[in-house]
Amino acid sequence: MFAPRDPDEYLLDTERRVIRVRRHWASLLWDSFEAVALIVVCVLVSYLLPPSMYVVQNILWYVALLVVLRFSYHVMEWWVERLVVTDKRFIMTTGVWTTKVLMMPISKVTDLTYQRTFWGRMLGYGTMVVESAGQIQALNNIDYLPRPEDFYDTISELVFGDKQKQAERFSMIKAQRAARGKRMVG
Repeated sequence: MFAPRDPDEYLLDTERRVIRVRRHWASLLWDSFEAVALIVVCVLVSYLLPPSMYVVQNILWYVALLVVLRFSYHVMEWWVERLVVTDKRFIMTTGVWTTKVLMMPISKVTDLTYQRTFWGRMLGYGTMVVESAGQIQALNNIDYLPRPEDFYDTISELVFGDKQKQAERFSMIKAQRAARGKRMVG
């Protein structure tokens, strides 16, 4: 009831999901560092204060609690954010309290670029730049994308590949799923 909708619920019956991914965990590194540093500062200052300053110590512990709650919220945001690519469009769902759905048709894609920094290569993430026909879309830059080279290859195949072969492969996959479903029922 309170959980955000699954991105697959936004798909049409005629769409085939190709990719479903969330941002790389490295997107949480700065928030983690910030939270740990602030908690360490709060704890150290609290222990260095004399016992007579118990009010300030209590305030510092409440600040540390707020830091933990803020970090927990960032982790929840990361967890619910999903990027789904179908054979027809990009869909990104975000938001813990208010769900936001971003969408861009695959047919609008005119150029794809992916960038990987040194840390991106070491940890396995990159930034995908998706350019569309003369306009800035909501999904222009996708940061902290895991395995960007696989994403790039898949999107390139969808946008610039042979549509007839894709349709045949989709029909074959659909037939295999239907056959598996019949065997499970019987």
